Amino acid sequence: MYYLRLDVDPARQDDLIADLWEAGTLGVVEGDGFLEAFFDDPATAARFGTPLPATERDWVQETEDAWPPLLVGEKFFVVAPWRTEPTPPGRFRLEINPGTQCGTGQHPCTRLCLAAMERVIRPGDRVLDVGTGSGILSIAAKMLGAATVVACDIDPEAAHAPAFFIGRVDAVATNAFDVVIANISEIVIGDLKPEFDRVAPRRILSGFQDAAGEWTCIVE
Repeated sequence: MYYLRLDVDPARQDDLIADLWEAGTLGVVEGDGFLEAFFDDPATAARFGTPLPATERDWVQETEDAWPPLLVGEKFFVVAPWRTEPTPPGRFRLEINPGTQCGTGQHPCTRLCLAAMERVIRPGDRVLDVGTGSGILSIAAKMLGAATVVACDIDPEAAHAPAFFIGRVDAVATNAFDVVIANISEIVIGDLKPEFDRVAPRRILSGFQDAAGEWTCIVE
């Protein structure tokens, strides 16, 4: 077995984890500003850096330990499927399997979106999740009582919610939704902002940093 230790910018962490899983990593361990990834095949590992022989480790346990439960906002308990901790009273158990798609709950922007959704989404709302990735925000919207949740992504490998289409927000009819959520990037949000305004009167937008370099979420 071989492993890589990769320094990573927090802004790219989810993308790099997705790339590692897609390449066939045996497991990923997160550290403070770095990732460790394990591979059987050194040639595959070499696509990401210089692989080193791995000492004997319980990489399965280490990978599972790297995804502790998270209390997010006032209502969510975000956990990987293998965690056995009981759900705290008054919270929704939001299970997400860390894998090939972005959106595990670990990134600050995902947590900011979940907390904002608690305040914005009302029972019976129609919600559009743009750039759904793992589908975590779509699942959360249903938990919060949304009557209709539609997810879209330009990546055909994104998690397919019950109502999912491959494409962008510009394919959606005007005023078709009550809330649109987009946790993507500043450039893409800037390009698509007029479409978000057209589609829904309430908007939760994240995936970028403010002037001070802090991850932020805009609620309109």
